[in-house]
Amino acid sequence: MKKVPKYISLRIFISSALLYFFLVIPFAGFMWVQKMPELLRINSEAELTQTDSLLKVNLSQNEQAQQQSAKEFDTHDVLITNLFENNTAVQETEKKAKPPSRIGTSFDYLLDTFLVSLVILALFSIPFKRFFNRRRKKLFVTQKLENHCRKWLLKTPLIHTVLFAIPLIISLAYTAWALYFGKINNDLDFSMLQNYFYVSLLSAMLTILFVYYWTKHRVHLFYLEIIYNNMELRKRIFKKSVGKIRDRLWIASGMTTLLPLSIVIFYIVLSVTSFEDLNIPTVTDEIRSILYGSYAQLTENISLGNTIYINSLNTYMMLVGIGTSVFVSLVYIFAFVRWTTLDIVYPVKELLYNIHKTGEGEGDANFSLVRTNDEIGELSEGFNIMAQRIKDHIDSINQLSISYFRFVPKQFLEFLGKQKITDIKLGDQIQREMTVMFSDIRAFTELSENFTPKENFDFINHYLGYMEPVVMRNNGFIDKYIGDSIMALYSLSVNDAINAAIEMRAKLEEFNEDLAMNGKQAIDSGIGIHTGDLMLGIVGGRSRIEGTVISDHVNLASRLEGLTKLYGAPIIISQDTLIKIENPLQYNFRFLDIVKVKGRKSSVNIFEILDGEKAAQRKLKLETKEQFNKAIELYRNKFFEKAVSLFISLKQINPADKAIHLYIERCNKNIKHGIPEDWDGVEVLLFK
Repeated sequence: MKKVPKYISLRIFISSALLYFFLVIPFAGFMWVQKMPELLRINSEAELTQTDSLLKVNLSQNEQAQQQSAKEFDTHDVLITNLFENNTAVQETEKKAKPPSRIGTSFDYLLDTFLVSLVILALFSIPFKRFFNRRRKKLFVTQKLENHCRKWLLKTPLIHTVLFAIPLIISLAYTAWALYFGKINNDLDFSMLQNYFYVSLLSAMLTILFVYYWTKHRVHLFYLEIIYNNMELRKRIFKKSVGKIRDRLWIASGMTTLLPLSIVIFYIVLSVTSFEDLNIPTVTDEIRSILYGSYAQLTENISLGNTIYINSLNTYMMLVGIGTSVFVSLVYIFAFVRWTTLDIVYPVKELLYNIHKTGEGEGDANFSLVRTNDEIGELSEGFNIMAQRIKDHIDSINQLSISYFRFVPKQFLEFLGKQKITDIKLGDQIQREMTVMFSDIRAFTELSENFTPKENFDFINHYLGYMEPVVMRNNGFIDKYIGDSIMALYSLSVNDAINAAIEMRAKLEEFNEDLAMNGKQAIDSGIGIHTGDLMLGIVGGRSRIEGTVISDHVNLASRLEGLTKLYGAPIIISQDTLIKIENPLQYNFRFLDIVKVKGRKSSVNIFEILDGEKAAQRKLKLETKEQFNKAIELYRNKFFEKAVSLFISLKQINPADKAIHLYIERCNKNIKHGIPEDWDGVEVLLFK
């Protein structure tokens, strides 16, 4: 996650205010120094005039006082009293003659209102600072605080700008009133105040825009994604009309060149003096040479009344003013170029990164944050719409692929060496040794007669929902469902198939508990497992194809599953499976028989996996295992009387063992009817 930035507002306000004063104060000082001689002259004339007036007033008052003192007071006391009163009158007259400086008053208004705006801005910024501080420290943020920040964040550039602009507007309004409606003593004061007004106006425009774009830059690039989530920022959250990059570049150019250049030009114009202001009656060749240099001779017939010049002091002041403006220009160029570059380059880089990631197909869809309201924001929003459509399309394809894999297992494609289901073709095939497992619900036909068609489907899906995860957990995959039967394939190890069969028997007990809770009858199942070479491939026609497994070994696994009913064994495996078990001693098993199933010429030894039995039955079969094997050996050696006697004793121990009942029946049949001369103990089974 992106690091949470600090929320800055006072820094922007104070920095911009200092920039404003840096522009205005040097100009005011320069203007005061430039006009100092004329100011001194005007002040001297005013003082002389005031002195003459005061002397006349003083003489008149002294004469009156002397006449009155002859009657009432001593002359000496009267003179002292008149002197004190005259000094007081002089001071009051001076105050009336010298009204307060308009420029100073304008500055006072500016400073006072700046302080008020600064306090208001600090109060306005408290919730934002608290929000960002808590987010930075990963502390809890109340919903009320978050809603407040979400409501006002996009308005902060305008609010900050208004708070900064109000003091400047008040100061400029006062200066304009003083120029055109206030009482100004002379033309010099008017000229100075007018120049101050213009430079203040230019400086105010520069700094107001500076505050707005600095705050806007911070909001768009640093604050948006902290307050708004990525889902909200996939489209423009700005309510105003679409902006233009062109307008931003025009404003940046004007801020960095035109306005600073205007101040430079203003300094140059202010430094220029007309020659006729010097009141020189005679124009000498030396004067012409100083004014025109090598062109002096060409100007002998030209009047110098309209000639302008710049004296040395004005030159120094002009250089200082131009230097100040150049410095401000550099500040503006650095700031605006940086802001404009980041505001354009950062979203574009972010957009390009997401385009590359989307093109590479890495992870989920990559969306860009819409940070601006211009063409880049419009482009980002358009990309997000496209990315969402691509994501929806990919999700749809993935869902389709998942659905395909539910019909054609992914492992099946891997065996055929195909990456996608669209790569398979009719006739694709491969031969591989695998273990086939068939599982079937016993007597499901009779059970289903009591169900409606919907109940049949619901019952089977409920049962398969228990069994399918077991197959997948044990590194197998389901090749097909045949009604209530499951055909699964295991390619890695025979142990996987046997482990899955044992676990399926355990799951069957859970399923039966579920049935009992719903008032339904418990079921039983049988599982047959065989290992051999299989042909996996694609069969079908032009309009319909499917993956399938073709092999005599598949049929044998199906026949072994059918034998579980005959022998009463939950899990029966072939000897081909038994000999490929990595560690046969980890399982409990017993030999059952040698059979020749329908459709197969060769016989097969079959074994029962006792771990699939219920605990009580498994214990009895394990206890009678040695005697059971001995009885089978007697049976195969044609000692039927001894075999049947042993089987009968085993029956008394475990009457639920169907294999014992089967062998007793066979022994009695052979004793009664005899056996063929070529009888070898192989049981031929003609049913499926």
